[in-house]
Formats: sequence, structure tokens, C-alpha cells
Amino acid sequence: MPSIANSIHTPAYFLPPHLTLRPIALALTLALSVTAPAIAFAQQINSTDTETKLPEVLVLSNSEQQPTEKTDDYTVSKSNTATKLDLSLRETPQSVSVTTSTKMNDFKLDNINQVLAGTTGVTVEKVETDRTYYTARGFDIINFQYDGVGVPLVFGNQNGDLDTAIYDRVEVVRGANGLMSSTGNPSATVNFVRKRPTYDFQASGDVSYGSWDTRRIDADVSGALNSEKTVAARFVVAQQDGNSYLDRYKPSKSVLYGVIEANLSDNTLLTVGHNYQKNDSEGAMWGALPMYYSNGAPTNYGVNTNTSANWSYWDSEEQRTFAELNHHFSNDWQWKTTLSYNRLSTDGKLFYVYGTPVQSTGLGLYSYPSMYDSENKQTLLDSYGTGKYTLGGRQHDLTFGASWSRSTLDDISHYGQGVGTPLTATGAFDGSYPEPSFNASTAGSTYTDKRQSAYAATRLNLADDWKLLIGANYTDAQSTGIAYGISHQTSASATTPYTGLVYDLNKSVSAYASYTEIFNPQYQTNASGATLAPVTGKSYELGLKSDLIDRKLNASAALFRVEQQNAAEQAGYIGTTAYYRGINANSEGVEMELSGELAKGWQANLGYTAMTIKDQDGNPARTYVPKTLLRMATTYQVPQLEKLKIGASFNWQGKTSYVQSAPTNTTTQQGYGLLNLMMRYDISKQLSVSANINNVTNQKYISSLYWSQAYYGAPINGSISLNWKY
Repeated sequence: MPSIANSIHTPAYFLPPHLTLRPIALALTLALSVTAPAIAFAQQINSTDTETKLPEVLVLSNSEQQPTEKTDDYTVSKSNTATKLDLSLRETPQSVSVTTSTKMNDFKLDNINQVLAGTTGVTVEKVETDRTYYTARGFDIINFQYDGVGVPLVFGNQNGDLDTAIYDRVEVVRGANGLMSSTGNPSATVNFVRKRPTYDFQASGDVSYGSWDTRRIDADVSGALNSEKTVAARFVVAQQDGNSYLDRYKPSKSVLYGVIEANLSDNTLLTVGHNYQKNDSEGAMWGALPMYYSNGAPTNYGVNTNTSANWSYWDSEEQRTFAELNHHFSNDWQWKTTLSYNRLSTDGKLFYVYGTPVQSTGLGLYSYPSMYDSENKQTLLDSYGTGKYTLGGRQHDLTFGASWSRSTLDDISHYGQGVGTPLTATGAFDGSYPEPSFNASTAGSTYTDKRQSAYAATRLNLADDWKLLIGANYTDAQSTGIAYGISHQTSASATTPYTGLVYDLNKSVSAYASYTEIFNPQYQTNASGATLAPVTGKSYELGLKSDLIDRKLNASAALFRVEQQNAAEQAGYIGTTAYYRGINANSEGVEMELSGELAKGWQANLGYTAMTIKDQDGNPARTYVPKTLLRMATTYQVPQLEKLKIGASFNWQGKTSYVQSAPTNTTTQQGYGLLNLMMRYDISKQLSVSANINNVTNQKYISSLYWSQAYYGAPINGSISLNWKY
């Protein structure tokens, strides 16, 4: 029986080919078109403007990256997601992409799916309305952190619509990240950096109205709580309601975030915060649409088609509480300890449609109703020190620390009466299936995961132009319990190394090479009943990085190879019990990215990825992952009308497919691109109005071929917003 935690899905669909793009040529053209004006602008400054206008100088209070909301930039100066050392992007020997507050505001990226869909090398696999998977370099992303602290997602997916109102930026480190995320897949680590209080009063509000009667309100207030300005607080609230392009689907969400900072002394900062998000989704999909008929022909439903029943809903709730104590010592050392408690829960009544329809009659589909509840509780503790030391007459960087986590999951599926009831040609899609009693049978999970880690890394200043970063993470992972009748008992430990070498070719360009590992415990068993050894992953990377135009523009190019070994794959049954085998896969390719200011008032992100993914026999693997990706976003403050900002983003991906029944029946989605436009006009210093249009060309596309079933992405849509700030 399918569970909501581990659904078994059926068929997929062939979409007629769209306009074929040549991504390499397009990427090179775009890169040249944006780089030439940037170089010309830089030369103009050097030759003429230096006598009349000095470049802006930003003075930082410490070495840490300052909030991106204080700038209009599409890049950052520093990031510590990969190493916990505050290094510039050029100094970090891994590929790092950052989506700043400015970019999120410009393009109204109100949820994490929109953010990651525009991030270099990342794909968003929306398998259902309220469940999403993410991939990078061919493998699932399951490591999500909040201010650098987190554990892998329980099911490897995100439930609900995770809002971005409370985040200053989102940082993505691609490849394995064995130092800070020693368990997981060799794909990427996503770090959400929360907004923090300001000591000068500030406030903002945003009201927007969009397609399908979507209404949204945002408010953000921050400032000192005492006259000495030693205590400050911030409060963020967001509410969104509306309908959808899908029949019967009505999503809504509420977001609350509060955080207080208290300077206990000149060198000690205590931060306590809590964020809450509630998603309510009427008419939510469980599973999706069949993609082919019984005769092998592809289905071709309307974009609005939904398999949910009128009584269907899928609600989720996230609560995250954290406390941080950060102490700066007098010798450039600091110690930071973070304690977090998270409670993630879902509940729903859902209707799953399965089977293969007959093209002439529409018959052949069947019902599967279920009621579901889950609760995941996480407690996390991370404590580390970082600073500098002198050895051999040179100054070097050091970080070391330890982390501990405990995660419990309790979920249950109540299967409804009437499972397997044949559906009429319209009954599968019109919501008319009556709500049954959910007492046919039950199944569920109850298990506990515990992880303990110790890590350390040093950045050795070998010479003026050479920096060597070496480190390691030791992690012990234990799991006990039952998951849908199968033992969840695992016990594994490993030490994962991290090595990176950076050579400065000149003041603006560096070459680097890095190697890191990762592992992930498994509970599946083989034909003899033995638990499979942990999945192991490795990342190799070689590249160039540069920071240009007074470090306002970051550029990078990387060659990568990623290996995943011993991942569980179902190999058969002994009686009614499934058994598994470990399989290997690897990906290799190239990534290029440009982010930041190209000229005064001109911000841009440009990212291109091309890769291959093969299994242990050298055959193409994970064909639902696009092998080429282009991510582009740019905005321009019109010089002749400084109050006007215009912009566009373009997200393109190559062909994907899913083998429904080998060797003849394969669902294919041809490559496609989504064009989005934005415009903002500043009525005054406090008030502005903006308009956004998404999928301008009204492209019809399958949102994901991660499973055999799928549904279509949103057609052309837009919104208009009124923003006030103080």
C-alpha cells in the first residue's frame, strides 16, 4: 500500500517538443554581453571618474558578512557555510551560490522553490502540490541548515510551501560538504540565513495582489529596546491566501518570526528567536496525473487538472526555536554555541488516483483515499570556536567544534474504505469522490535518530599566494525504531576529510582544487537480511574564481566529479518483504557563474551547468534530472529615470525523461525556458510600486519527472505590489 511518507506512483507523460535551445551558445552569448559592458565600465572609472568620484567604501564592524538587506547587491563579500570560517567566495574552494535579499525582493521570490529554481546547478522537483524534492549535480539535496545548523530531512523532501520572509539570504554550497554536513548526499548544502535585529529603528510593509486572487501582506519591524541600544528585537509577519491555477486547490500560509539580541557585555551577544509557519492547503494533490494511456500514447490533460477530492487537504506546520551565545575574545577569537528545537508536523485527508487509463473511454483509474498525521521533533546543539594563530612567521585560521542532534518521527496512515474502487472518466479529476471512513487499515513509523559529530579545520597560509584548507569531521549516527513494518535500526560512524587548495594568480583571480566526502546510514536490508552499509559520496572540484570591480562582482568556473556509492535500490521480494542492493552512480560536468554588479545600477546573476550522470555500468542514470541548466536574472536602474528599476529572469533546463515500462514506454519533457519580468517604481523614498509577470510566454511544461506520475507547472501569472519602508 502506498504511504504518504513513501508513495508508490505510476505513469508519466510525453510533452510535444518546444523550441529547442542551444544552452552553451546561449550561455556564452549572455556571458559576453554582460561582461563587455562591465569591463568598459571599469575602464571608464579608472580613466575618467576617479578624479571626480571616489568609489563607495563599506566599513564592516567585524570580519563577518553583513546583512544583504543593507545593500542592493546580488552577491556577498563572505560566506562561512562551507567551513565556518568567514572567507570570501574567491577564498572558498567550493562552488557557492547566494540569493540575496535584494534579488528575492526584486522578483518576489516568496518561497524556497522559487529561490532554488533560480540557483545555479539546482533543480526543483515538484512531485505534488505540497511535497518537493531538490537536486544538485544529479543527486537529491537533503541537507538544509538554518544559520549553519541542521540535520538531513527525514524523508529527503520539503513539505508545504517554505516562505522566505524571515531570511536575509540563502546560500548553497554544491557538492559534498563533509566538514559541516558529514551525512547526506554529495549534492549540496542549503543554508538559510535568518534576518537579525537592527539597533536603529526600521520598518517596512508590503501588500500585493496576484493571479488567482492571491493576496499577500508582509510586515517587518526592528529596532533597539533600550536607550543604550544594547538590546534589540525584530518581528516579521506574513500572510498569504488565494486560489490556484489547479482546480480546487486553495493554498494559504501564515508566517511569524521574532528574535531578540542582548549584548551581555562588549564581547558577548545572546540571541533568542522563534519562527512559526502554518500551511493550509485545500484540494492538495497526493500523487499526480497518469502520463500515458494503456496503448502507450501520452496523455495530455489541461494545465489545471487536479486529482484531489473536494474533501482533500494537506496541512503542515513548522516551529523552530533557537538560542545563540557568541563571545568574541580579545585576540580575534570567538566561540559560538547554538541550541535549536524544531517541531515539524503534517496532517491531511488525501485522495490518490492510480492506474492506466484507456484512451478511448478514460476508464482504468482507481481510488486510494488515506488520512495521515506525522510529527518530527528535532533537538540540535552546535558549539565551535574560530580564530587565528601564528606559526612559522605566518598567520593561519582555525575552526573546531562539536555537534549533537536527536530527531524523533511518529507518523501514521489511516487507509480509507473503498481502496481500488474504479473511477469514471471524469470522476478521477472532478473532485466528486465521496469522503470514506478511514478505518480500513493503518500503518506508520516510530523511530529515533541520534548523531554526534566533532570537526576541525585549519586554513594554512603557506605563502602569500598559496592557502591550504584541511579538515575532518567524525560523525557517529544511530537509529532505532520501525518504519512501515520495516526495522529502522542502523549504526554507522565515519571520518570524512575536507581538503582545498587556493592559489592566487593575481589580485583578482584564484585557481582552486578541493576534495571532500560524505556518508549516509541506511536501514534497508539485502537478500540475506543484512543491513546495507552506509551510502558514501565524494566530490572533486577544480576551478577558477575572481572578484572584480572593487569586489562587487564574483565570477567562477568549475569542473566537478561527484560519486555516490552503495545507494539502496529495490532488488526483489522474499515473500512479501522487499530486499535491496547497493548501486553506484556518478556525475561530472562544468559549472559557471557570474553574480554581482556589472555597472552602476546593473545587478545580475548568470549560472550555467552541463553534466552527465551514469550508473555503475556506464549507462545514463537519473534521467529525470536535466543535464543542462541555465539560470539568469538581471535588473537595471534606468539612469534617465533613477526611480525606475526593470529586470528579467530566465530559467532554462534541458530534456528529462522517465522510463515507464522498458524498453518502449518513456515519458519525455523536452527542454524549456521560463521568462519572468519585473518593474519597480519609487514613488518616494518611503513608497514604491512593483509589478511582476512570470512565465511570460505561457509555456506548458511538466513540473517534474521524479516519479511516474506528474502534473503541469503554473501558466502565465503576475502580481502587483505596494511597498512602504521607514
